[in-house]
Amino acid sequence: MRLETPPGRPTGAHELEPMPTGRVGAWLATLDPAYFALVMATGIVAIGARLLGHGLIAQALLVATALGWVLLSTAYLVRAARFPRRFLATLRDPSSAIAYFTVIAGTNVLATALLPHGWWLVATILGIAAFLLWLVLTYGLLSSVVLVGNRPALRDINGSWLIWVVGTQSIAVLATSLAPQLPWAAGQDLLGPTAVLFWGVGIVLYLILVGIIFLRLFLVETTPKDMGPAYWILMGATAISVRAAAGILDLGAAHPLALLAEIRPFIAGLSVVLWAFGSWFIPMLVIFGVWRHVVHRYSTAYHPSLWSIVFPLGMYAVASETLGRATSTEFMQQLAAVWVWIGVAAWAIVAVLLVIAGIRSVTNAVVRSPAA
Repeated sequence: MRLETPPGRPTGAHELEPMPTGRVGAWLATLDPAYFALVMATGIVAIGARLLGHGLIAQALLVATALGWVLLSTAYLVRAARFPRRFLATLRDPSSAIAYFTVIAGTNVLATALLPHGWWLVATILGIAAFLLWLVLTYGLLSSVVLVGNRPALRDINGSWLIWVVGTQSIAVLATSLAPQLPWAAGQDLLGPTAVLFWGVGIVLYLILVGIIFLRLFLVETTPKDMGPAYWILMGATAISVRAAAGILDLGAAHPLALLAEIRPFIAGLSVVLWAFGSWFIPMLVIFGVWRHVVHRYSTAYHPSLWSIVFPLGMYAVASETLGRATSTEFMQQLAAVWVWIGVAAWAIVAVLLVIAGIRSVTNAVVRSPAA
């Protein structure tokens, strides 16, 4: 399974490893590069529930996040070892390679969720691993597109490309969350500027990619298949950029470094603009969904890309709460108190669809087996 993006150049299917006959092997061979969106979605809803005082839900979802991270990390490693040619094929195609930024974002979301429990050392290790992977994917993707010539067509560029921004901003979020817990003053002084730098890179990437995506929407015919959950990442990328900005504002108030003090007005103003744009786009995303599923009766069955809807909904609540606190904007906090339940409900719906899909898969396998 893949993120809902049209396929790129043919990867030479005859060169790939043969498809296994077992269900587990087949799942590994076709594992969606964006499946880590499950970890992202579960983790951010857990963070939102904790921020807004729903401790039991937060604890349960944090456990689910950690389990999901372990399971999917193992699955990705096994897939790379057992099906190296299939794995490399997804890295060569920019439309699927971009989806691996979900691993970065999911890892940083888990690390951020662990910090309130005092697990700063584990969070640091996870953050370093995510940063190194970000370096490899960022410069590898740019080299592949610009130097090697694996250029995606305009039709191939949709909301899924903004996971690059989400992964980048997740580093800034973790940096601002981790800084107050580090026992070393030098580390705290380093993480503040690091957060600002990654936030800035994320903002510029967002502006570039959003321009291309809107160009694609305006100039290329859109089908119900094209208008998938990936476009929700447009709002999710905005929300995590706001969350990173709120973290920088909070860190600047607690640790008055010169850089943080100088850019505080700029970050506060731009974060409000980004929050407004993300809020404005939500009704359009709902319209896209109605057009896809109601007007054109597109399937509502479970697909890993559905977690790409849950994450932005959860992140919007977190962004509204944290920016509201940082700027003393009460209505944002009031909105977050309601919106967090939308995120919880969305997570529950997709989780139920996942369970139903799993049960159907097992049932169908039993029915088709000779023993049956």
